[in-house]
Amino acid sequence: MSLTALKRQPADQLATQALKNSILAGEFKPGERLTEAALADQFAVSRGTVRAALHQLSNDGLVVLRPYAGWSVATIGQQDLWEIYTLRSGLERVAARLAAERIDEAGRTRLTGARDSFFAACERSDRKASLDYDFALHHCIIELSGNGRLAIQYQMVEQQIRLFINSTYGPAPNMLVAIAHHAPIIDAILAGDGATAASLSEDHVLSEGARVFKQAQEAADGD
Repeated sequence: MSLTALKRQPADQLATQALKNSILAGEFKPGERLTEAALADQFAVSRGTVRAALHQLSNDGLVVLRPYAGWSVATIGQQDLWEIYTLRSGLERVAARLAAERIDEAGRTRLTGARDSFFAACERSDRKASLDYDFALHHCIIELSGNGRLAIQYQMVEQQIRLFINSTYGPAPNMLVAIAHHAPIIDAILAGDGATAASLSEDHVLSEGARVFKQAQEAADGD
């Protein structure tokens, strides 16, 4: 690998992460056009660096390249939501079972810490913090599964959910209900009960998916 390539690689990675952060934060809206020249000026990098970042984010499902139209932020429709949540339910079912079967004292400490942070944010009705801690809790379970390939697949799903939530999400669900839904899953994992953890985790994701799907459908009908 040439010295030029070595120097260029960090810039590509930084540009990818910066653009990803902006999209997931809702600074760029679904369907919004993205031009290489404008992004290069915004992030103070070359158009080639931006192009590499856009191609990487297209692999993550966050941007799309349309013929004659160029790059734009991906949109999340009802079919997309169905695909995302059915896939997520399968991934989280496996992760919860593996996490319960592999849990040790260090894992219990990590999981209870993630749970307590999420529940505390819900109890004080802090929507932004509860959302971040919710993702952190689920991500903790994914990591405790010990399955690296599962974690890679889950990262893509998580990013697309964040894209949808941060750009088009409506009213937040009842946060005390969120505690009631998550507590049995965590208890089952901590107890090492893989079958119960798997079943509860799948049911939770599918019910959440149904709620989000209904909310998106109502919003579309109201437009």
